[in-house]
Amino acid sequence: MAETKEQRIARQIYEQVGGMGNVDSVIHCMTRVRMDIKDNAKVDLDGLKKIDGVMGIVEDDTLQVVVGPGTVNKVANQMVAMAGVRLGDKIPAGKSAATVSGRSEAEKKAAANKAELKKKNNTPFKRVLKDIANIFVPLIPAFVGAGIIGGIASIFGNMLVAETISGANWENSVVVLNIIKNGLFLYLNVYVGINAAKVFGATEGLGGVVAGIIYLPGMNIEAPLTNIFTGAPMAGGQGGIIGVIFAVYLLSLVEKSLRKVIPDSIDIIVTPTISLLTIGLVTIFLIMPVAGAVSTSLVGAITWVLNVGGAFAGFVLGTLFLPMVMFGLHQILTPIHIEMISSQGMTLLLPILAMAGAGQVGASIALWVKCRKNKQLTNMIKGSLPVGILGIGEPLIYAVTLPLGRPFITACIGGGIGGAVIGLFGGIGATAIGPSGVALIPLIANGQWWGYVVGLLAAYAGGFAATYLFGVPKAAMEPTELETYDEEKELVTESIVG
Repeated sequence: MAETKEQRIARQIYEQVGGMGNVDSVIHCMTRVRMDIKDNAKVDLDGLKKIDGVMGIVEDDTLQVVVGPGTVNKVANQMVAMAGVRLGDKIPAGKSAATVSGRSEAEKKAAANKAELKKKNNTPFKRVLKDIANIFVPLIPAFVGAGIIGGIASIFGNMLVAETISGANWENSVVVLNIIKNGLFLYLNVYVGINAAKVFGATEGLGGVVAGIIYLPGMNIEAPLTNIFTGAPMAGGQGGIIGVIFAVYLLSLVEKSLRKVIPDSIDIIVTPTISLLTIGLVTIFLIMPVAGAVSTSLVGAITWVLNVGGAFAGFVLGTLFLPMVMFGLHQILTPIHIEMISSQGMTLLLPILAMAGAGQVGASIALWVKCRKNKQLTNMIKGSLPVGILGIGEPLIYAVTLPLGRPFITACIGGGIGGAVIGLFGGIGATAIGPSGVALIPLIANGQWWGYVVGLLAAYAGGFAATYLFGVPKAAMEPTELETYDEEKELVTESIVG
């Protein structure tokens, strides 16, 4: 049987990272294959970039290979299938480990120095970002599917209220769609608790139970528990996602400590019982009140900034979001989005941040117009633009704008212009996370989709104009290979990082 495109990419990735034996585990997000590498000195980054189908490389605490939406899950699944494991599982050490050949001693030493520097940069903050990503990335497909279904239900519901449609069948359709949507959002804490337990090294089932405690199931609503700090009645869900993550982290510490002292013969009985009782009490009487206050204050502060800052706040957020995506810092916003959705029914941040991708679309169209002679560049734009319009911007970042340097900056400006428009309108929020770009339109709350569309068009136009006038390198307009921009790319990247 002939080798498929995904099989070839998976095989070639292994070849360029030092072989299967040099990879500890493989997972993926919407566009990137993420690998934990054992020995960074064995990784040939230049070889990875030259693989047909690879759009870019991101070096962080994990090595991330950008291959684009749709392709990424197929490539990642091929990689774990080759290793005989599942996504996220450790690859056995005995797997074959081909080495990277043809590298000089100087190159190997440079790679080793780079690996040592990377190890020193493995800061607690970056580890927190990695944990947040590992908790929420597996849930993104569920957010996308359930969010869009909920958006459809909302549209039908509005049509029923306006009497555009009528009848029991339509009413039942809305009920059924909302039931499907609530399969995620009603029990989101539990899913997050299970994922958090996996990330922190606790028992996944216990993580789900601890997360479920935050709903206060079985509490007598006529005689509710009281907040030990304020004396006010407690409500189910208080503390939300932030409380869940912290509670499960404490669970992992308690569980690991108990397993060191509890005899194996009674471990299965004693450890989960003591862990649940201890963390359950801490969760109800300490974590829920504190995390609830933190969540409320955080959401309130962000809402205040957006309401007061208006267009200026929107411009700053829209401009800075692309660099945040590039360095993986956007993951820290995920719990904030979810808290805003839980408390307000929508996140005001997401529509503004989505403008960053729209700015890239405008910048890429400008490059397409001015660089028609450069067939390699225009082919990359043709392949990346459709998914960019749908809100997945990483192919455009790593295959088009960032390698050229200046278009990345002008794309950020376009995103800021779109963000300013959204901020100026105010009150435009999304009912779920996951999609952006055009795909976010069905998720815009309270019939404000028109304002979001105006913001998108402004970001497209801003990114196009800024790039067309100031962002196109002269060399890009010539029929040359994109690799000739490596020097400019490195200088721009260094200036951004620095």
